[in-house]
Amino acid sequence: MQRGLGGFPHERLHQDSELSAEPIQADALTLLQSTNQILHLEFQTLPPSEPPLPFRMLDYWVRLHRKYRCPIEQVVIFLKSTTSDLVFNNEFRDINTWHRYRIIRLWEQDPQALLANRALLPLATLAKSNNPNLLLEQVVVEVDRSDAARSWGFPP
Repeated sequence: MQRGLGGFPHERLHQDSELSAEPIQADALTLLQSTNQILHLEFQTLPPSEPPLPFRMLDYWVRLHRKYRCPIEQVVIFLKSTTSDLVFNNEFRDINTWHRYRIIRLWEQDPQALLANRALLPLATLAKSNNPNLLLEQVVVEVDRSDAARSWGFPP
């Protein structure tokens, strides 16, 4: 065995140098034209996953960056309340690699911002609330209001 670059052992092995990438599918990708960046959203119900979420987020980032060569904002949205420490991990770390992304724990969010945006209404029911039934009623009112506006020809 010889010593190679940096003093690491250097062995000659016959290896295939092709690095194949299995297809993966992101939950939501949006090109934000105003900032020329990609918004990547991943929705998770349970924190444990295979491969682990931090590794997947790095994998998504590398693939997106390779294809689009623009800034990428990644956000993981946890949907179900949990006490798992995994919902606080917002990074992948290895020897020389460090990749960070944002995390939103829906059960900690104020529902008002979600109620104010028609596109986010389905998520509002999962937000922080002392009275989930009342929150659901508020969502129904907002959906009805949007439907009524649309039927009169107004933008929702």
